[in-house]
Amino acid sequence: MSETMKGLKRTHRCGELSAANTGEHVTVMGWVQKQRNKGGIIFVDLRDRAGILQVIFEESDCGAENFAKAEKLRSEFVIAVTGRVEKRAAAANENLATGEIEVRAEALRVLSEAETPPFPIEAESRTKEELRLKYRYLDLRRPALQKNLMLRSKITTTIRSFLTEEGFLEIETPMLTKSTPEGARDYLVPSRVHPGNFYALPQSPQIFKQLLMCSGYDRYFQIARCFRDEDLRADRQPEFTQVDMELSFVDVDDVIDATERMVQKVCREAIGIEVNLPMKRMTWQEAMERFGSDKPDTRFGMELHNVSEAVKGCGFGVFTGALESGGSVRGINVKGQAEMPRKKIDALTEFAKGYGAKGLAYLSVQPDGTYKSSFAKFMTKEELSALVSAMEGEKGDLLLFAADKNNIVYSVLGALRVELAKQLELIDNNRFDFLWVTEFPLLEWSEDENRFVAMHHPFTMPMEEDLPFIDTDPGRVRAKAYDIVLNGVELGGGSVRIFQPDVQEKMFEALGFTKESAYERFGFLINAFKYGVPPHAGLAIGLDRFVMLLVKADNIREVIAFPKVKDASCLMSEAPNVVDDVQLAELKIKLAVNEDEGTVC
Repeated sequence: MSETMKGLKRTHRCGELSAANTGEHVTVMGWVQKQRNKGGIIFVDLRDRAGILQVIFEESDCGAENFAKAEKLRSEFVIAVTGRVEKRAAAANENLATGEIEVRAEALRVLSEAETPPFPIEAESRTKEELRLKYRYLDLRRPALQKNLMLRSKITTTIRSFLTEEGFLEIETPMLTKSTPEGARDYLVPSRVHPGNFYALPQSPQIFKQLLMCSGYDRYFQIARCFRDEDLRADRQPEFTQVDMELSFVDVDDVIDATERMVQKVCREAIGIEVNLPMKRMTWQEAMERFGSDKPDTRFGMELHNVSEAVKGCGFGVFTGALESGGSVRGINVKGQAEMPRKKIDALTEFAKGYGAKGLAYLSVQPDGTYKSSFAKFMTKEELSALVSAMEGEKGDLLLFAADKNNIVYSVLGALRVELAKQLELIDNNRFDFLWVTEFPLLEWSEDENRFVAMHHPFTMPMEEDLPFIDTDPGRVRAKAYDIVLNGVELGGGSVRIFQPDVQEKMFEALGFTKESAYERFGFLINAFKYGVPPHAGLAIGLDRFVMLLVKADNIREVIAFPKVKDASCLMSEAPNVVDDVQLAELKIKLAVNEDEGTVC
């Protein structure tokens, strides 16, 4: 039978003890990692969030009753041990922080017994993720996960401390808001008091933090929970946390400066690396031209080359056809890979098709200077030489080309360079390359909606010099928007906000909103702007992604306590799930059955 605490007090966590505590009497508590009975002496590895500590039981020290209890200990039993810290009699265990010492037990209490867990609780688990997520409360006992979540807590504390010292006020904004369908899909919450009406869970606190600037709070921040009903990837969850901030009387450089210094402090205090400031910057256009991505990984080269001029008028219809339709021909130079097998090139072609390519043209410069190519027969020797020169090709290089509309070419080659860098092990995983991408397009054309949509959101300020084009050439207008990127992952982004009513009206017009529809969606913000609004700007950093990158995890689920899987469900709690008919009746909701599919909708 399990015992109670009976006034027992823990003196130390397991991992906090060291050789400096030798000779002290201590009380430690935790979970049994392993028990080894060597006949007359029992070794127990005791685990808590601070680490693992070896405890030894001998009947002459702890008495017959305690020794008998120690014989029955099994993995994951919760125990309390009182004893004396000693230097290890055997050689130190260099794999443990407490490897120089052990605790010689004098008293033992079994606080909780445990069934055999469905998988071993160990640092490098080989258990399938689905099983670990089903028993997440057990998975969270693993040292690797505990280390991640403790670091996450430290990072959050550091951020709060920094922003508070910088004069930011932590203010909470509502979780039940009005749906403004512009961007990702909202999660909707039915109202019982207002039948037929719905709240939306916030995709971000955007409008509310701008209202706080209107209200004179000057500098706001929030560790904000946000929700987006979108398809999941390795770095996305339906509910996530962002470090949200807004500042008054500032411009782009002010927000970037505060963010850089915050990131620098977090990296220094959390993982002990020094981030040099200022961080690199490049415009969106430069990022796309050089890397084919608005969140480029700059830890390796293999930059894009625009060879449209070099192939203009050549005999290869794929190239000339792309140019005639307003597209471009671009390529990447894979140094030293001229001998890459055709089977591998074909696999890269299939990879490229996943990003919209119709195919992938290649040319390898052989060690003897000759060319091997999928299109050489359509071009003269002079044209091929000019193309190789434009690609800065040398003997031994493999040149890969995409020809299509610019957005497809960028997407294909941007993804291809990252895939090749992974395959060829060109990425230094110990580097942390921060980068700002600035001057994004204000608007982008949506084929689905047949209109321009905001690349960030409808409240982003255009570059002043581009304002004259918002009526005549909206796609040309650049935004005062900026993203912070780390190792090819967007950490977060923000913008200077529109604060002049006439500019905001122009923006709504460019997005296809009538005055009535704009007022219906954002009326309370528009009204607030009538009463004096300061110039303001802000930014949000994805906390989950930031921690994921700092701990070098492959998936965002490794830094979230209770994550969802790809279909946005929780394997542990089985959410989402059905609710009682009584609850639906209170909400005036009736479910329809799809007879053809046999599903409820």
